[in-house]
Amino acid sequence: MTQRRPAQRQTQRLTTLAPLLLLVSIAARLAWTYLLPNGANFVDLHVYIGGGDAIDGPGAVYDYVYADQTPDFPLPFTYPPFAAVLFYPLHLLPFWLVALAWQLGIMAALFGVVRLSQRLLGIAGDRRVAMLWTAVAIWLEPFRSTFDYGQINVLLVLGVLIAVSSSRWWLSGLLVGLAAGVKLTPAVSGLHFLGARRWGAAVFSAVVFAGTVVVSWLVMGGEATRYFTDLLGDAGRIGPVATSFNQSWRGALSRILGYDAGLGALVLVAIAVTAVLAWFAWRAVGAFTTELDPLGSIVVVNLFGLLLSPISWTHHWVWLVPLMIWLLHGPYRYLGEAKALGTTWLVLTAIGVPWLLSFAQPTIWEISRPWYLAWAGLVYPVATLLTLAWIATVRLRFPGGRRFRRYPGPSPRPSR
Repeated sequence: MTQRRPAQRQTQRLTTLAPLLLLVSIAARLAWTYLLPNGANFVDLHVYIGGGDAIDGPGAVYDYVYADQTPDFPLPFTYPPFAAVLFYPLHLLPFWLVALAWQLGIMAALFGVVRLSQRLLGIAGDRRVAMLWTAVAIWLEPFRSTFDYGQINVLLVLGVLIAVSSSRWWLSGLLVGLAAGVKLTPAVSGLHFLGARRWGAAVFSAVVFAGTVVVSWLVMGGEATRYFTDLLGDAGRIGPVATSFNQSWRGALSRILGYDAGLGALVLVAIAVTAVLAWFAWRAVGAFTTELDPLGSIVVVNLFGLLLSPISWTHHWVWLVPLMIWLLHGPYRYLGEAKALGTTWLVLTAIGVPWLLSFAQPTIWEISRPWYLAWAGLVYPVATLLTLAWIATVRLRFPGGRRFRRYPGPSPRPSR
């Protein structure tokens, strides 16, 4: 007990200073953005606004590219047509105002993600711990790239977590359906509703997504049809598949093979292995039972989605913060293995291994690279497999571990 007191005192000091640390972290991030020459370029935010503006412009939305800051890689509008409809009003405002509001909104959303993760664990009382997590998370790789590019993923994760924590089937379905309409990747979150046996929310999320398609077709006509028929499966249009920033199986294995692996046998085998591990991990957190761990469930589902997707940029991996909170504060928080996994993810994202590797890759388009750089680029997929395998087996190894049961929290089946 004596050995734990210094660590406990250090934690208490940090928690006490959490509001100040959060303010310093936010100020430092804004200073990084606006005072350093290359602090942030907001290229993705430019794409959002430009794509929305193209709805009633002389060119088509999916012919639009932003190349002012990326002449070697003109950035097309790659999002579903509903996103263009949603982003349309942004071009009416000064860009500096949108960019500032966007950064502040991401920070607020990040705090909301942490608070909701706590709530889903039943430990929502400690706001200072949430402040401390937010202060640290601002500087983790998924969030660094989110701030640099002006990405939207944190807002989508917040919407999904609100959906998971809500007891209203229509609100849960609405939020996940809208998130999928803005960016297809959150659609995998609908699987959580199946595991929670929330059939109404699952069906309504699909209905809302279909509604976003109808709305975008009514507004954009042929451009919406073009997206869902010609462009949807074109991963190369989204960006260079094999760059170190793409931490999906397709990206990781393409770097090792030296060519775009596509949906080749090796990628399909890797996805199948991930699916099996994710299934057992999902069952281990109570999927399809009355003891569902809601945070564990939504994290497992989205980890699978990240490896399944052909493109999973580092800013897509914002789900790692809810994962780390689950590992370090969740039902197995007293296990050294959980602490080791949570700390490993924290170190990996703080260092930013894919970001470091990007300095060594020849160009963003070149797939071939030295073997040690290619294998090092497996960092997120391998860590994800290890995490899923641990989640899948931990309850088998501690069948009587009542002290590891999850905190009392919201019902896993708040609505049908």
